[in-house]
Order: sequence, then C-alpha cells, then structure tokens
Amino acid sequence: MDISVVIPLYNEEESLPELFAWIQRVMDANHFSYEVIFVNDGSTDHSWQVIEKLRSESDNVKGIKFRRNYGKSPALYCGFEKAQGDVVITMDADLQDSPDEIPELYRMITEDGYDLVSGYKQKRYDPLSKTIPTKLFNATARAVSGIKNLHDFNCGLKAYRRDVVKNIEVYGEMHRYIPYLAKNAGFPKIAEKVVHHQARKFGKTKFGGLNRFFNGYLDLITLWFLSKFGIKPMHFFGFMGSLMFILGFISVIIIGANKLYALSHGLPYILITDSPYFYLALTLMILGTQLFLAGFIGELIARNAPERNNYKIEKEFKKEETPSHYLIAPDYRKHLDAKLWGKRLSAYHQFLCPFRLSGCRNTPSCEIQSSF
Repeated sequence: MDISVVIPLYNEEESLPELFAWIQRVMDANHFSYEVIFVNDGSTDHSWQVIEKLRSESDNVKGIKFRRNYGKSPALYCGFEKAQGDVVITMDADLQDSPDEIPELYRMITEDGYDLVSGYKQKRYDPLSKTIPTKLFNATARAVSGIKNLHDFNCGLKAYRRDVVKNIEVYGEMHRYIPYLAKNAGFPKIAEKVVHHQARKFGKTKFGGLNRFFNGYLDLITLWFLSKFGIKPMHFFGFMGSLMFILGFISVIIIGANKLYALSHGLPYILITDSPYFYLALTLMILGTQLFLAGFIGELIARNAPERNNYKIEKEFKKEETPSHYLIAPDYRKHLDAKLWGKRLSAYHQFLCPFRLSGCRNTPSCEIQSSF
C-alpha cells in the first residue's frame, strides 16, 4: 500500500464527507493505493455515524472510536499502529489542511529520501491569539531540539516514512514534538514544505489558549530531559548534587576560617550559628546530598526498567550457519582431493559425530543428505 492517511478528529461531522471526497479525488488522480484512518476522539456529535456511512461507501475507510476524549496524541498513536502504507500522512479534519499537498509530500519521502516532512503554514488565517504564541513556541522548540529548519513543529499536515511511526511513541501531548521524537529515534532526515492553509469552514477551533501554551513548554522541557538523561539520571542529579555539596562545604570552611582568623588576631567575631551564611551553606550541603541520592534512585529505576536495552536496529547481517552434514555431503566430496583432504575429512567427521564414518549411516542425527 502506498499511503495511509491518519485523521484524528473531535466533533467534525460537517467536514468529514467533503474531506474524504477531496482525499479520494487526489488519490484516484495519482493512482495511489491508500487507506484513510479516521480516529474519533470521543466526539459528542454524529462524527462516528458519518464515518460509518463513509465506510459503507468505500473499503478504503477505516475507523477507530474512543469511548471518551483522550487527546490528539493518543489518537495519533492508535492511528500509527493501524497504518500499513509505505508513507503515512497526518492531517486535521477541519479542512484547513489541503489534501492537494499529498502527492508532493509522498514524492519527498519516496524520492528525496526524507524520513519526515512537516508542513509549514507560512500564511495563516488564524487569530493573533493563536499565531503569536505559536511563533514563540516554535522558536523555543527549534533552539531546544536542534532542528533549525522547521518553522511549525505543530503543523497537523505531515508525512512520515512508515518506519518512523512504528519506532516512536506519541503520548501525553507530545504530538507537538513528533519531529523531535523522530530525531531522537534515529531519523534525522527532516524537511519542511510550505503548504496552503485555509480558514476553518465548519465548527470552531479546539485551540487550548494560554493553558496549552504553557503546557507545551513543560512538555518540551520533559522531552529534552528524558532524551538527555533518561537512561543516565546520575549524570544530571549527581553533577548538580556534587556541585551544591562542594559549594556548601567550601562555604563552611571559609566561615570557620574567618572565625579562627578573628580569634587569633583579637578581632570581634560572631558565633558561626549566628551567621546567615552558615545556614545557607548547610542548606546547599543538604540539597546536594538529596540530589545525589535522587541520582542513585534514578539509576536503580533505570537499571530495572524493562526497556533499558531496547535499541532501534535498522539493519543487521546474520551469518547463516551451515549444517554439519552439508560439509561432508557426497556431492561436495567429489570436488576434494582425496590425497590432501581425506584424512582431514575423516577426522572432522569423527569430531562432528560420536560414531565412526561407517556406522554413521544408521544414525538419524548424522544422516548425510545429498539434496541441495
């Protein structure tokens, strides 16, 4: 199958028939074999009934219905699991993403060799309350992820090589950072394509406002931390704990040395416990110890994690083991020089079989096969 189109949706009953007709028209014009996977994320309208009707009209339609609203990331996760196409396309169901972009996205994956192509809605028809936070968010995401060529991480219109969606786990609200997840999974060939953006035709926007904006930053920090220190937490907590403990310890020594200096020179002094710097130094030492212990606990958890040695292997060469009876097959013996190899073959055969060469024929485990 050429293309799988994954469409998460929530209360989009008006746009679904027009969207599928548009996708169908594009696919047929380009002679693609395809499937369209609608993921109904707990819609409260008649979206699922519309999907069922579309399914009755076309076998290319597949559907997943959640019992309640889980969010876009779980919807994409389930859609990715079902996808069978060589190229997986994701788009929103609100008709703001144009299916006319699909052929070029498919070409960039199959011919240009990209792992992921993200759409870039250079000209948007969204309100300022959505566009300004989006620009700030994307600038931060570029700086943290190191993917400098993307201007719109959260664009719903994306194309993936099938291996990408099968090797990443989209959870929580991490759909905003799928390019970052792909990069961490070993798929660095990420490109961007300027796509056409249309104004919403039906319904209303599901944009979460400032709450979603701040949650996005927290998710970005979490993803960065897990990618850097997820399997080696001691490198972070141990370093920070050691640094704070050493600073606190040096501060205590300095406070004590100042008092000793004052005593030896008859200068006025105060008790160490009366100095606020002593308590600051003590606090640094306590926090440093706690961070260091947190690193130990993190290492214990990481050591016992069931997926600690789950590595993404792209290709592997395996040496095929040749059965021992093939090595001494009659057809192979004909090509051997009896004068040079007769004794070696006899010794090797005795090593492989607990019986003598003459008695080996009656032993099933050492039976010589002549077919090749």
